Amino acid sequence: MSVMVRAGDAIAAHARVVVGSLLGLVAVTETIAHTADTAVGGEFVLVLCLLALGGTLPLTILRPAPAAVAISAANVLSLMPFDAMTVAGAVAQLIALYRLGRYGSQLLAAALCLPFLLLAFAEAFDGQTTVLGLALATINPLAAWAGATRGAQLQSAAQTADRQAVDGTLLEHLARGERARIARELHDVVAHHISMIAVQAEAARLTTAGLPADGAARFKAIGDTARAALNEMRRLLGVLREDVPAYSPESSAADRQPQPGLSELNQLLDESRNVSGTGTRLILRGAPSVLDPGVELAAYRIVQEALTNARRHAPGAAVDVELLYAGDTLRVRIRDNGPGPPAGPLSDGHGLLGMRERAAAVGGRLDTGPASGGGFLVETVLPAKPELAG
Repeated sequence: MSVMVRAGDAIAAHARVVVGSLLGLVAVTETIAHTADTAVGGEFVLVLCLLALGGTLPLTILRPAPAAVAISAANVLSLMPFDAMTVAGAVAQLIALYRLGRYGSQLLAAALCLPFLLLAFAEAFDGQTTVLGLALATINPLAAWAGATRGAQLQSAAQTADRQAVDGTLLEHLARGERARIARELHDVVAHHISMIAVQAEAARLTTAGLPADGAARFKAIGDTARAALNEMRRLLGVLREDVPAYSPESSAADRQPQPGLSELNQLLDESRNVSGTGTRLILRGAPSVLDPGVELAAYRIVQEALTNARRHAPGAAVDVELLYAGDTLRVRIRDNGPGPPAGPLSDGHGLLGMRERAAAVGGRLDTGPASGGGFLVETVLPAKPELAG
């Protein structure tokens, strides 16, 4: 849009230079033709030619306000002492007032119309001067009004285009935020339960005594189907997350509905123990306080995802979940005693990305990596802002 506006301004400036130059040439030609049959000196003709140029050429080099003032002054002088205003000068006068009304001060445009109105009714001039002055006094306000109207139309169109662009950007951001929220919920909730199905099916196949071969095959099929569903879900999450920016507080409004918080953490850990058959401890440090629901939800989802990752990458490993309430922060540490991260760069998949987004959404941070003494550590620091009552 701005490129088109600049191109249009460049074309208008070029056209103004051409028109102003042609009007200056015509005005000088008119002046010489009017004085050819009169007994006037060369100095007088030169003055009239300079006034003719002064009433036209400012269009080519000056901005709207100074050009209108210069042209009006030259044309008033041509009328008042000399009665020698040209048609080209009158045309330049109208163009100057149109430009002033469109780009400059409308009050100044109205003021520049007054001298021509006064000249039209001055008794010291003959009928021809009175008619020309009255014509200019009548047409000049129309030219200024037309310029002001056109300027208002262009400004309104530009504001409408800007508003539409802002609305389009806002809708796009809202859509991306909703896609990010759906991706997080699919990964944190649905993928979590599907992962549990796969783990439980595998555990039942390996630990159930006297299980018939057909039953074992069915449990294996359940596990394979669950893992295939997880792979498809990861592909779907990749599509949903395409061009989606980091999770933002604006998109968290949908998350602030009744959802799991830290009060449901014991139930989550019991579920993890039942599925994995390994030890999962909850360690509390400090005095628990009431937190913002968004902070509690973020902490719950981070613990949930960390437990899912531990079952997937460190099966059979014990996990410690530690909550440390320290003043204005809540520190959450999830550590397993498994083999730790694989050699080489740590892959930042959807799980780690989702945890980082959730922490950032409430003003916190999240770090992951090998734990001291072995295993893998997920640690997040969240703001412990008490929820305002009422």
